[in-house]
Amino acid sequence: MRTYDVAPLYRSSVGFDRVFDLLTQAERVEPSAAWPPYNIEKVAEDAYRITMAIAGFTADDIELTQHDTALLVAGQRKGQDGEHQYLHRGIAARTFRQTFNLAEHVKVTGASLENGLLTVELKREVPEALKPRRIAINGDQAAVGQDNARAQIEGDAKAA
Repeated sequence: MRTYDVAPLYRSSVGFDRVFDLLTQAERVEPSAAWPPYNIEKVAEDAYRITMAIAGFTADDIELTQHDTALLVAGQRKGQDGEHQYLHRGIAARTFRQTFNLAEHVKVTGASLENGLLTVELKREVPEALKPRRIAINGDQAAVGQDNARAQIEGDAKAA
């Protein structure tokens, strides 16, 4: 695999440390991270869904934890495998740990396990204080919230 030197980017940018850390972390991906298979889809402008194929696991076998911007999905079978004598075992029942790095302000809104598929619903909820807002220039009116309406000028009002 190729390696990239991101040191020059540190010198010319401010506030992108997390992005550079993710790039260097991507180089160290473990081969076991491919199991269980999963899909990540965008279902709306600020809504996402992670679907993992975890056949043979129950809801009690799965641990789903969000800590800051990391989502950890771990599974460990608690079944009685010692009671069964398998002639062929094609359904994997090994433990797994999968970590997903989430963007800031992305929260888990729900999770369900149906037909061997674990579905995790995610939503980006940006606080009102961090959303873009219009700033008045040399005006007496204080800018509040998002005001994307076109400012009306006296000349425009007379022409209309």
